[in-house]
Amino acid sequence: MELYRKYMILIGVFGQLLFYSEFITIVYYKSAHDVSLFGFFCGLVSVTSWLIYGILIKDKPLIIANTFATIGAFLTVSAILVYR
Repeated sequence: MELYRKYMILIGVFGQLLFYSEFITIVYYKSAHDVSLFGFFCGLVSVTSWLIYGILIKDKPLIIANTFATIGAFLTVSAILVYR
């Protein structure tokens, strides 16, 4: 079970690279013209909710993956607002 928990942490973090990838693209091109603020805001609310849930139930994979995701989602939403 411990090996699977480590695997889930890795997959949880890897799966959230979408936020960082989009953030880097927005900042690099200084444009968020074709990026959905609503979609990424929904993602931010979702991963923040999962982070809170992970903290409440003290689940390490949920906490690690969703901390990483919440930071990335926040950065992306912020970049969309700046470069819109």
